[in-house]
Amino acid sequence: MLITLDVPNEVHAYRPPQSELDAPPEVAGPALAFLHELRDSLRTSESLALQPLCFSLLGFAPAVREEINELLGEGEVSVLSAGNLRAQETAFTGIWRIRGEGIDDVEASAFPLALRALALARQMPAAPVAEPPAGLMNAPALYHEIRSLSALWRVGRAAHVINLSLLPATPDDLAWLDAELGRISFSILSRGFGNCRITATALPYVWWVQYFNNMEKLILNSIEIVDIPAVALAAAEDHAETMVRLDEWIASIESALGPAS
Repeated sequence: MLITLDVPNEVHAYRPPQSELDAPPEVAGPALAFLHELRDSLRTSESLALQPLCFSLLGFAPAVREEINELLGEGEVSVLSAGNLRAQETAFTGIWRIRGEGIDDVEASAFPLALRALALARQMPAAPVAEPPAGLMNAPALYHEIRSLSALWRVGRAAHVINLSLLPATPDDLAWLDAELGRISFSILSRGFGNCRITATALPYVWWVQYFNNMEKLILNSIEIVDIPAVALAAAEDHAETMVRLDEWIASIESALGPAS
């Protein structure tokens, strides 16, 4: 029997950031100079994954930081963790704005390094003692499989995906599995293809990945055992594309501002 899944039909395409370009020269000048520095650094970097770049904006005036935000725009992926450390991908794939206590950075990477370190720092919790309730179908066996894979997993391995949408599972199964896997305060939202919500479970390397259509209907429900789910990562080919788009955006800004820029 062939089983098909409804998938989102709206893909978020690249759109240049929207900016009024009306900042005073003492704000626009440093902000544009930072974009030049970012672009030039990207040109000397082999890849976002192999050679991440990080720039602190704490040395800039608040107005300049806001102008940099506006010029970089907002992209598809956002990340929130405990301690209010958060990241927002800019309109340029693989370029992130990262904020937290004493942190205000622009980072070029496949995924924000500090947040990746937090995700990989999870420790295996104690095994549950209580017997699962009667009437469950596949949840206990799934939990045993997931916990075993989590304990054996190593950084860099290809993802192991368990597609819950294609498995016979009752709402009680999913509720029990969710409770046993646990949650930590670490979530990712990717809007690149529909809405994908990714939640870190309490088990190392284990993520609950859910896709929703435009009507907020759950259409794909899965567990991934991996460092970071691929849907949240900037791909290798994004490095070159981002450089081209950033170069075009800088040229567009300079053309709009005229010789006085």
